[in-house]
Amino acid sequence: MPRRAFVLGAPLALAACAESIVAPDDFVVRAFYEEPGQKYLELFTMRNVKSGNGAHTSMIISASQRVIWDPAGTFGHPSIPERNDVIFGVTPTIEQYYISFHSRITFYTVAQRVNVSPEVAEMALRAFMANGAVAKANCSRATAAVLKTLPGFENIRTTFFPTNLMDQFAKIPGVITNEYRETDADDKSVAAAQIDAAIRAGQ
Repeated sequence: MPRRAFVLGAPLALAACAESIVAPDDFVVRAFYEEPGQKYLELFTMRNVKSGNGAHTSMIISASQRVIWDPAGTFGHPSIPERNDVIFGVTPTIEQYYISFHSRITFYTVAQRVNVSPEVAEMALRAFMANGAVAKANCSRATAAVLKTLPGFENIRTTFFPTNLMDQFAKIPGVITNEYRETDADDKSVAAAQIDAAIRAGQ
C-alpha cells in the first residue's frame, strides 16, 4: 500500500514509498481529542467488493486521546497531524472522512470494535506510537505484531493478510462489527478532493 505525503496545495496526495512523517509538537497538541466514555480498539479492514480480498488494515485507538493507526496508509491532509503512521485529533468528523476516503464502489470498510480497560487502551496507544513508520504491504503484519503484545489479544498471530487479521479479531469476545459502503467512483482522488473541500469549508 503506498504511503501518504503531506503536500500543501495537493489534498491527500499519494507517495510511492514509506517515509517517516513527524508533525511538530504544537500541531499535535492543538489537535488533541479524547472521546468521552468507554475506551476501545476498533480494527478497520478495507475489502474488495467483488473478491472480498483485503486491501488495507488500520485501527482506531480510543484511549487518553483518540488516534488512528494507519500503517503504510494513503490518508492524509495538511490540517491533520501525523507522526509515523499515527493520525492525531481523530474527532468523529475526521473518522468519517477516513472511512469515506476508503469506501467506494469497489471497496468497503469493515469496522470491528472491542471495549477494553483504560489501561489496555493506553498500552495500545503507547505501543502503536512507538512502532514507527511501516513499509508498504506490511499494514496487517505490523498491526498484528503490536496487538498480540496486549492483554486479551495474546492469541493474535502475525499475518500479512488483512482478512486473516479480521477473522482473528472477530474471535475476541465482545467484538461489535459494522460495515460501511459508499457508491462513489473508484478513484481516491475524487474522495480526497471532496474531503479537502469539506475541511476548507469547516464542515
